[in-house]
Amino acid sequence: MSDSVKKWYVVRAIGGQENKVKTYIENEVARLGLSDYVDQVLVPTEKVIQIRAGKKVNKEKVYFPGYIMIQANLTGELPHVIKSVTGVIGFLGEVKGGDPVPLRRSEVNRMLGKVDELAVQNENVAIPYIKGETVKVIDGPFNGFDGTIENINEEKRKLEVMVKIFGRKTPLELSYMQVEKIS
Repeated sequence: MSDSVKKWYVVRAIGGQENKVKTYIENEVARLGLSDYVDQVLVPTEKVIQIRAGKKVNKEKVYFPGYIMIQANLTGELPHVIKSVTGVIGFLGEVKGGDPVPLRRSEVNRMLGKVDELAVQNENVAIPYIKGETVKVIDGPFNGFDGTIENINEEKRKLEVMVKIFGRKTPLELSYMQVEKIS
């Protein structure tokens, strides 16, 4: 089987179960001995850092929720095998009763480039705060003070927090780790 015949397709899956469905597809293809027709099954993900209870938590977030990329030569029974896998809704761009539509080369390059870019990109922190939110300073000289978020600087990963000190509002520049939400 030459690689030129294998094209990229997008399989729609139940959201939140992409990795499980990917495993199901791989297992089913291997079980039926169709591994020669499938090069890879890919769930595009990105690494994000979430801040939970003041601690950084690394998580992998699915970049295209509900979609799985598959590089394969869809001949014979393979499309039916993939569609019959638990959690698979169908192929993207499929005409009812027609053949699955492969991705254009430019789309594949863009999606795979995005995956590589996300793998290389320094991990981006999911900002758990919003403007106008009231927070408590938990670190530094103003520990214990409450303030309101005036501005969020994503590049520096800093918050501008207005704190009332001796009856006057004073702006403080604090990192995400120096404040916590007031619940």
